[in-house]
Amino acid sequence: MFKRILRLLPGLPVLLLAASSASAATDAFNPRWNLADLYPSAAAWQADAAKADTQITTFANCRGHLGDNVRRFRQCLELRADLDKRYDRLALYANEFHAEDTGNTAGLELTQQAEVLGSRLEESGSFFRPELLQLGAKKINGFLHADKALAIFRHPIDNLLRAVPHTLDAKGEALIATYGLAGNSAQSVYSILTNADMPWPKVTLSDGQEVTLDQSGYTRYRGVDNRADRSKVFDAFWGKWHEFERTFGVTFYEKLKKDTVDAKVRNYPDSITKALDANKIPVAVYDTLIAQTNANLPTLHRYFRLRAKLLGITDMGYHDIYPPLVKGDFTYPIAQGNALMLAAVKPLGDDYVKALEKGVASRWMDVYPRARKLSGAHMAGDAYDVHPYILLNYNDDYESVSTLAHEWGHGMHTVLANQAQPYVTASYPIFTAEIASTTNESLLLAHMLAVSKSDDERLLYLGSALESLRGTFFRQAMFAEFERDVHARVDKGESLTGAGLTKVYGDILRRYHGDKDGIVHIDDQVAIEWAYIPHFYNSFYVFQYATSIAAGSLFADAILKGEQGARERYLNVLKAGSSAYPYELVKAAGVDLATPAPYQAVVARMNRIMDEIETIVARRK
Repeated sequence: MFKRILRLLPGLPVLLLAASSASAATDAFNPRWNLADLYPSAAAWQADAAKADTQITTFANCRGHLGDNVRRFRQCLELRADLDKRYDRLALYANEFHAEDTGNTAGLELTQQAEVLGSRLEESGSFFRPELLQLGAKKINGFLHADKALAIFRHPIDNLLRAVPHTLDAKGEALIATYGLAGNSAQSVYSILTNADMPWPKVTLSDGQEVTLDQSGYTRYRGVDNRADRSKVFDAFWGKWHEFERTFGVTFYEKLKKDTVDAKVRNYPDSITKALDANKIPVAVYDTLIAQTNANLPTLHRYFRLRAKLLGITDMGYHDIYPPLVKGDFTYPIAQGNALMLAAVKPLGDDYVKALEKGVASRWMDVYPRARKLSGAHMAGDAYDVHPYILLNYNDDYESVSTLAHEWGHGMHTVLANQAQPYVTASYPIFTAEIASTTNESLLLAHMLAVSKSDDERLLYLGSALESLRGTFFRQAMFAEFERDVHARVDKGESLTGAGLTKVYGDILRRYHGDKDGIVHIDDQVAIEWAYIPHFYNSFYVFQYATSIAAGSLFADAILKGEQGARERYLNVLKAGSSAYPYELVKAAGVDLATPAPYQAVVARMNRIMDEIETIVARRK
């Protein structure tokens, strides 16, 4: 649906995954993406931005005239769709040009220009929703019936009409759009503090190495072999966050208050209902996820006991969660990683594999880490008439292969949706996006186990999958429970300080990790972890990682078993884009995320993996 008008949520957030270490580009294919597929030069970008600017002015003439006649109605909708499509392409180029080299001022300037243009776009369309709703369903349905070319707008418009009780008049919507420029102040302060201004601590490890524990340093050293070093890293890193507990409490509380105000202004009973209603996701999905996660904490605790056993410790602490369960000198150069991924997705059919082969060979990826390149990994798919772009920081380990399959799950979702849908219904919400990526991960695991040549290899793949389930299902559900709790408190008028947030998070953290039963000891200071999670500034977002891995596991299992119609049902979800509400789309494919079954299935999968690990360990004694 329209990115700036008809869609009620912000653009699809990219998934960032930690990646480090350099690798030589020795493969036959070019490991750098080709942004010229978007624009051959910055000058071409500027020329297209000027066209968008003109279109914004032209679109303003639709104000007050949407309902003049069916011809004018169609003109305005098509103009807005074309304008949104142009802006998406402009923004993608600016962001990825900047990602190539974050130290390049030209890239930063382009992203800033894109942000300004996007703000103008928001303001120019502030009249659209209230004016369209004022026309009423009867008149709009008459237009849709009179002109069959308007059929592609049916679902987006129905979604808007559904929002009648939550839409203000034109003056009110314009005011909200104007305030949009200041709407992310809490997140902006958080971002600049955590990425630029935090005075990160330094520690000396047992080998004499002095390291700086910024966020990337913490990610790198939290899993070191030496347990005393891990403890030292945790003490220093979380101790520094505790020094700013008061400040982070203020920023997050401001975000919580804003969400409460937004819910009230939009006539919703609470923040969670407003957030989920944007994509018509029942609150029951959220509540069922959390209820089932809590009901299955014994499986998480089993994992922690197994981890302690494999690490050879009896008093497991929070700092013992990150060391790899299995080590080995296994390397996977990008050519091999591509081959493994392509082999893994064969159950999805020849057409899927051929399309993926084309993407891999056509410079849609930027593969290796380098100085000043954006860290992590993501897929950017908003250029409808071009193709998705995949950013990696590939370092030849198995996690890099898993990340490759994950991001191409997103990429192929974009390819399939763009082929099957017109622009206005090609984009898709995060609720279905992460299903595509986690299904690919499940298929990759099945393939790797099938081709593994030793117990060491199997343990590597099983351990990686187990940690992924822990981090993507249980950990994200834990985050979701914290979010639901603190938003509910503020919705009821309670105040929350940094210390209060730490208390709420600490209680949930201890319950999930079995602290009172001696399973994982949680020190007081690690309860500040809530302040470390940037996703909390994108409200009620993280739960979708957990729902998606549950759905993806079910889809992958059905496909691998060869169940009749399973592959087609899954691919139809991807092809549907946003032509239907995401919860209903997944339910129609056989997975109802408002029921316990998907979550019980992912827990059963986790137990099966642990069964196999324990069998291998017992066999080696």
